[in-house]
Amino acid sequence: MKKTLIAAAALGSLSTIATTAAYAQSSVTLYGILDAGISYVSNSAAPNGSSQLVKYGDGVASGSRWGVRGSEDLGGGLKALFVLENGFSTADGALGQGGALFGRQAYVGLSKDGVGALSFGRQYSFSTEYLGTNYTIGSQTPAGNYGWHINDVDQLIASRINNSVKFSSSNFAGFTFGAMYGFSNQAGAFAGTPTVTAAGTTRQGSSSAYSFGVNYLQGPFGIGAAYTNFRYPNGATPPVSVSIANVNTGGLRDLETYGVGARVALGAGLVWGNWTHTTFEPLTGAVSRLNNYEIGARYGFTPALAAGLGYTFSKLDDRFTGKWHQLTGALDYSLSKRTDVYLLGVWQTAAGSNTIAGRSVPVQAQIGTSPSLLGTSGTGADNQVAARVGVRHRF
Repeated sequence: MKKTLIAAAALGSLSTIATTAAYAQSSVTLYGILDAGISYVSNSAAPNGSSQLVKYGDGVASGSRWGVRGSEDLGGGLKALFVLENGFSTADGALGQGGALFGRQAYVGLSKDGVGALSFGRQYSFSTEYLGTNYTIGSQTPAGNYGWHINDVDQLIASRINNSVKFSSSNFAGFTFGAMYGFSNQAGAFAGTPTVTAAGTTRQGSSSAYSFGVNYLQGPFGIGAAYTNFRYPNGATPPVSVSIANVNTGGLRDLETYGVGARVALGAGLVWGNWTHTTFEPLTGAVSRLNNYEIGARYGFTPALAAGLGYTFSKLDDRFTGKWHQLTGALDYSLSKRTDVYLLGVWQTAAGSNTIAGRSVPVQAQIGTSPSLLGTSGTGADNQVAARVGVRHRF
C-alpha cells in the first residue's frame, strides 16, 4: 500500500512538472502603443480655399494600437504563432483601418527553426516590412506618418494584404527573404474586379495582390529591395490609396511599386536612403509614374536625446504630372525605455498642374501618409509648413 502511494505521488509530480513545462513553452503577450499630440499646419484645405489649422493629432510617430501575439512550441523547432492587432484613435476611440476590429494585422501560422514561417491572414507586404521599417525617416525618427511619402502610394508603411499566404525566411547571417499572395476571394474573378458606379449604384469590386522582397541587416550596414502589386486597388477593403495630394489617378487596373533602400551606422549616427518607383495603370487611358527619392540622417547626442533630418523629392510623370520637395526634422527625448516626447518640423512645396475637365488645376502640397492627418494645402496654396509636439508610450 505504501509503495502504491509513493508511486502515485511520483506520477502526480511528474504530471505537474510536464504540464508546467508545456505551459512554459507557450507564450501570449499583450502589447500596444499610444501616440498623441498637438499639430499645426500653415495651409489646409478649407471652404474658402486654404487656412491655418491647429488640431489634436493622433498616431503620427506611431499608429495607436493594441495587440496580442502568441506562440506554442510544438517540438523539434516547430512553433505555432499568431498575431491579432487593432488600430484605433486616442482622439475619440474610433477603430482605424476602415473600422476593422483587427485591421492592422490578423494572422496565424507555423514556423520552423532554420527555415522560416508560413502564415495566413491580413499581413504586411514586404515593401512595408523590409523598406518602410528600415530605410526611412518615418521609421528611424518619430517623424512617422509625417515623414513617409505622400499618401503611402509606394506602400512603405501601411501596406496590408488581405486573404494572404506569406512565407518569411529565417535569418541567415543577416539575410532574409520572402514572398506572399493575397486572394480576391471572388468567384470567376481570381485577379479581382474594379469597383463600378452606375446609375447611382456602386458595386464593390475585389482585389488581389502579391509581394516579395530580400533584405540584409548585419552590424552597421543594411540593404533591402521589395516589390508589391495590387490588382484593382480600388476594390480592396479598405481601398488602397491611388492619389498624390490633390492628384487623383482614378480607377486603376493595377498599382505596381518597387524600391530599394540602404543604411549605415557611423558611431552614434545613422544615414539612410531609399528610392521607390510606382506605376498607376488606369482602367482606360495612359499610365502615370511616381518616383520618390529620400535621404536622411539621425544622430544620438546622448542615450536619451536624438535628432534626425531628411529630404524627399517626389516626381509624377506621364498622364498626370507634379513635383514635391519635403524637408523633415525631428527631435526625440526618451523619458524611459517605453515613453518618449518629441518635436517635429516639416516643410513641403509642390509645383506643376494638370488639365482636369478642360481646366488647369495646380498641384497642391500634402504632408503625411493620409489626407486625414493635415489635409492638402487647399486651393491657392502650393506649400505647407507643419509643427508638432507629441508623446508616445509603449506597453
